[in-house]
Amino acid sequence: MFFKLFRAFCLVVLFSGGACTSSNQASEETTQEGAATSNETSSDISLYQSQDFIEEGGFTKGIEGPAVDTEGNLYAVNFQEQGTIGRVTPEGVASLFVRLPEGSVGNGIRFNRAGDMLIADYPQHNILKVNMADQSISVLVHNDAMNQPNDITITQNDVLFASDPSWSEGTGQLWRIDPDGSTTLLEENMGTTNGVEVSPDEKTLYVNESVQRKVWAYNLSPDGQISNKRELITFPDFGMDGMRCDVAGNLYITRHGKGVVVKLSPEGEVLQEIKMTGELPSNIAFGGPDGRTAYVTLQDRGCVETFRVEEPGRTWQMRKD
Repeated sequence: MFFKLFRAFCLVVLFSGGACTSSNQASEETTQEGAATSNETSSDISLYQSQDFIEEGGFTKGIEGPAVDTEGNLYAVNFQEQGTIGRVTPEGVASLFVRLPEGSVGNGIRFNRAGDMLIADYPQHNILKVNMADQSISVLVHNDAMNQPNDITITQNDVLFASDPSWSEGTGQLWRIDPDGSTTLLEENMGTTNGVEVSPDEKTLYVNESVQRKVWAYNLSPDGQISNKRELITFPDFGMDGMRCDVAGNLYITRHGKGVVVKLSPEGEVLQEIKMTGELPSNIAFGGPDGRTAYVTLQDRGCVETFRVEEPGRTWQMRKD
């Protein structure tokens, strides 16, 4: 209880702001300017400083796929046991949201325009859809040609892209999934495809290969076709997992085994490395009242760590517009 109260107090301090009042207008303006400068400095100091959002061990070692709904709730897979979805309130209170059908285990999570939760169900080769109003679960996509759909990303028009690794073979595929549930294999015979994301202008698709440590960029057409594949960056060590863009086009990639989240420019330049407490970050999402809070799932700790960033996340802003 002390942990939750203390954390709630910290959140209030972090996100609240205000200005002093005075009967003297000149004094008021000076005070407000000073307060603004002080708030800006305090905010800058807190940027990229990771802290625990929930207590360690609430999720299994399979924690993955964080996503934030329009109410600010965070969702991730495998709360307390495999085959579940957990929900964490903005105040950091975690609970069971749904149990998936028997044999299903989730990975990546996204929300469509209607507010439905979409989940990559890798053992059953599915994309599941959860009606958030009544928590009913249906199969949006089933395709036996998929290895094990892993991470997913979504465009403004509800087109999904799914990574599809075969860990045993060290290979992977890339799929497009249209809103009607039809699937298109965009590329096969890749490395172990894992993180996948769309740029804010939806003109670039990013895919990483965990074992090969490469990040690829493609031109993305309005009808969901890819072309002009090019290497954005290759890391010399450690693997990669999920990744997400902010509204400026910077790419945040979880470095599995290194215990950091790396921030890349759209050109592939390393801008920042954010150190986590855990060593196995698996994925990342953006939320908070301004979209500038990053939530990172940690597999070795079974929890979520959080840090502040300079720009809102892409999908957070997309759902606000």
